[in-house]
Amino acid sequence: MHEGRACFLGALVAAEGASGALDDVIGDEDDVAIAAITAAELLVGVELADKRRKSSRERFVEEILQSIPVETYDVNIARHHARWLAEVKRAGRPRGAHDPMIAATAVARDRAVVTTNVGHFKDLPEVRVVPLPAPLPPILNFGEDLE
Repeated sequence: MHEGRACFLGALVAAEGASGALDDVIGDEDDVAIAAITAAELLVGVELADKRRKSSRERFVEEILQSIPVETYDVNIARHHARWLAEVKRAGRPRGAHDPMIAATAVARDRAVVTTNVGHFKDLPEVRVVPLPAPLPPILNFGEDLE
């Protein structure tokens, strides 16, 4: 990846479908972290997995949570988050709370958002977005139904 400080999103789920190894998508030089809501999305993916996939998905998500720091949600992040939720609502573009929360985490921690869903972040001011190649297989977007 080699993008400096990043809130790393889509590549984590891509790794599950590829070989399951985080080393395939995270380089030694990368300073990555995930937003707390991203951790929740990953854990919901475990809870919603069918019996055939649940065990392997749980191992994969636990590897992520043990290997990658999780940025906690604090009042600084909450200020950015609230501002963007209000802006998109006023502009008639309401959306779920999760993407603005991820973006707020990235801005507050001076990170970029690394994602296949560039469109979810492009209209949020101050957010640096690093696109990942798309598409990811739909089965790998296991947090998408949360919003």
